[in-house]
Formats: sequence, structure tokens, C-alpha cells
Amino acid sequence: MYSSLPTQAHDWSSEIDRVKQRFDREFKQEPFDLPAEVEAMPIFRDWISRNLSDKITSPFWELAGFKKNHRCLDIGCGVSFLIYNWREWETYFYGQEIGLTARNALNSRGPQLNSKLFKGVQSGAAHQLQYENDTFDRAIATGFSCYYPPEYWKLVLQEVKRVLKPDGVFVFDAIDPNAELAENWAILEMYLGAEVFLSPLEQFTELVKETGGKVTKTQTGELFQMYQVSF
Repeated sequence: MYSSLPTQAHDWSSEIDRVKQRFDREFKQEPFDLPAEVEAMPIFRDWISRNLSDKITSPFWELAGFKKNHRCLDIGCGVSFLIYNWREWETYFYGQEIGLTARNALNSRGPQLNSKLFKGVQSGAAHQLQYENDTFDRAIATGFSCYYPPEYWKLVLQEVKRVLKPDGVFVFDAIDPNAELAENWAILEMYLGAEVFLSPLEQFTELVKETGGKVTKTQTGELFQMYQVSF
């Protein structure tokens, strides 16, 4: 059995449930009832037309350095295996996801797409990884650190360190609060059901150090900054 962190003093279930509900609704294509002034915002029009995802998606593969037969854990994976080039990377895909809709879709369609590379998606939060110690060559976690305060992300880093091999690499992203899109995106996400924390980027660098890690590379996007981390 895997050895996870002991139970923490803070119960994160309400924050996790809020994020889960927000993305389950989107994956199910359920309508969101938003005020007219929000729907008038340019960022909402980009979101509804799906142009926004092209602007804010972090190209994690550029920092991950995938190699053939690497084992990679995608934390908060959504439907990652269905939309990214895992076959081209020849990397074994393991996922963990809080949303039932995305998890069920991946576990149903992933084996049909590539039964060799797809190794299944576990249900669970990022701070409680359902995997053994020293299992993965790579781990990635993009698009969701912003929904939690920094103290939660420290727990995630500790868990990632546990499941990575000693020479493993972790790639994650954090919202840049100074980015032009940041404030309006945070407003949109609030009305979609999930609070966004505009934490200073320096806090993430400090968290990496506190957990015994080292930032080995960064890459800046329109909204998120990516970090390559080794422990």
C-alpha cells in the first residue's frame, strides 16, 4: 500500500468540492448562470468560444522532458490523455483527478485510445496521491494551484516528492498575479464557482525550497508561469 501524509489539521474538503463541482459542470456542458456584466467581458466571450484555453494552457511537455517508457503522473489530469500527444512521447500515463466526469471519461476511453500507455486514473485530491513511493519519473500539475492557498500547495509538493523517483522531475504552474489577464480571469472563475488566489509567485519558489526542492527552470505564459522542479 502507498504511504501518504498523515491527516492534516485543516480539512480541505470544502475547497476541493468547490473546484470539483465547477469543473464537473463544465465537462458535463451544463449552463452557468452569470450576470450580464460578466457575460459582457471580453474574457467571457473568449471562454465561451473556447479561445481562452489556447491562451492559458501551460505546455507542460516543454519542461517535462519526457522520454520513452517514462512513467508520468498527471495530477488534476482532466481529460489530458485524450487531448495531448502521449503516444508521440511514448510515456506511460497515470492520472489522479477529483472530478468524476473527467475521470470516468478517461478510464472509459483511454484504453481504447492506447491500452499500452494508458495506466488508469485514480480518484482523489492532489495532497493525497493514491500511488506508491518512488514510482514516477515525471509528475505534472497544471491549471489548478490557483484555486488553493499556498499552504495547500505545500502539501501537494510533499506528496509529489514522495511519489517521484530520486531523479524525477515535477512540472507545475501558478497564476502570475501581475499578468494582464489575471484579475478578469479571477472574476470570471469566481462566477463559475471557484475562488482564485492571486498569490505572489515568490511564495511558490519558497514553498519548493521548504520542501527540499529546487526550481531548475521556469517558463512564462499569458496567465500562468511554469516551474520545473527537482527534489
